[in-house]
Amino acid sequence: MVERMVGKQAPRFEMEAVMPNKEFGKVSLEENMKKGKWTVLFFYPNDFTFVCPTEITALSDRYDEFADLDAEVIGASTDSVYTHRAWIETSRNDGGLGPLNFPLAADKNMKVSKDYGVLIEEEGIALRGLFIINPEGELMYSVINHNNIGRDVDETLRVLQALQTGGLCPANWKPGQKTL
Repeated sequence: MVERMVGKQAPRFEMEAVMPNKEFGKVSLEENMKKGKWTVLFFYPNDFTFVCPTEITALSDRYDEFADLDAEVIGASTDSVYTHRAWIETSRNDGGLGPLNFPLAADKNMKVSKDYGVLIEEEGIALRGLFIINPEGELMYSVINHNNIGRDVDETLRVLQALQTGGLCPANWKPGQKTL
C-alpha cells in the first residue's frame, strides 16, 4: 500500500551533483533548509533522451523566477554525475542541455528515487516526479506522471506561489488574485 507523503516531513537526501559551474559537488535537503529555502526537487528518467531536455532546459531558463521565490531547484536521475556533465557540456542544438542554472544530482544507488516513490525498480530509472518542500522540510506538493509527458514550468511556479501565500487558493488561482 502506498503511504501518504504530502503534509509530512520529506525524506532527507544528500546526493552528488553537477553544479551550475560544471564542477562536482553535493546537494542536500538539509542545506536548503538551513538557508531557509524552498526546494523544488524533480526526477527524470535518463540523460540523453527526448522529453527530458525540454523540461530541464525550460526550468533552467526560468530559474531566476524560482530564485526570486526563495526556491532552490534540483534535478535528479539515476544516471552518474559524469553522464550529467557530458549532457550539460553538449549543446542544446546537438541534443544536450548546455549550461544549466541549477544542479543535476546523481541518485546512483536509487535510494532517493525509492524514498520519494518514483523508482521503476525493474528498469532502474525514475518516473517524472516533482516535489515542493517548504523551508521546514515539510513536503507540500507532489506530482508523479508517466515518462512520456513533460511537466509545465508555469504550473510549477503557480503552485509554489500558491503554497507561499499560506492561504486557501481556489481552482485556477493565479498570483496576484485573492485567496479564500
